[in-house]
Amino acid sequence: MNYTPFILSLKIASIATCIVFILGIILALFIARSEFFGKSIVEGIILLPLVLPPTVVGFSLLFLFGKNGAIGKFLLDWFDLQIVFTWIGAVIASIVVSFPLMYQSASAAFQNYDKNLESAAQIMGASKWKVFWTVSFPLAWPGLLAGLVLTFARSLGEFGATLMIAGFIPGKTDTIPLTIYFAVQSGNSQVATYWVIILIILGFGAIIWINWWSKRNLLRYKSEK
Repeated sequence: MNYTPFILSLKIASIATCIVFILGIILALFIARSEFFGKSIVEGIILLPLVLPPTVVGFSLLFLFGKNGAIGKFLLDWFDLQIVFTWIGAVIASIVVSFPLMYQSASAAFQNYDKNLESAAQIMGASKWKVFWTVSFPLAWPGLLAGLVLTFARSLGEFGATLMIAGFIPGKTDTIPLTIYFAVQSGNSQVATYWVIILIILGFGAIIWINWWSKRNLLRYKSEK
């Protein structure tokens, strides 16, 4: 059995999740604490990949990162870096489609705790940076962790946008979802079934873990009250 799809999928999902986690927290915190003209439009753009078909997202990325695209041409001319039909393209696709999940989780997490605790820390002389790491981040952590797990699971199962921008190149862009699709297309149901079971186990494990973590924190909250 070829384990390249598993290794490649984990690699892409891990990189995408790390980037999305950091950017999602920064953007969610900024937007949650700010009021500016066009805020709803900005949030709409961020959440747009949730309602668009993956092929539309993939086509948009292909338009931007293709050899003649605004970003793709710049990267190719200045850094000799090609995005289309590479694993980097798969990472970008995973980032775009999973970012709304992390953003929503982070936004809710930063709005659903008592802000008086932050004010108290500031009154006691803590800097904004220290308040974030010692008060805001720990209080928002359960929601952030849920977003982290959902982001990883979504990145691991990304198919449509990845197929558009990265294609299916054995050993280079053959992620698990793409391997399943092309195994079915070629009539190799045994390989397809094997990878389907792997994805189901990973996805089910993520859901069980999130539910367990949520109930654990709810029980802790009730006991503290």
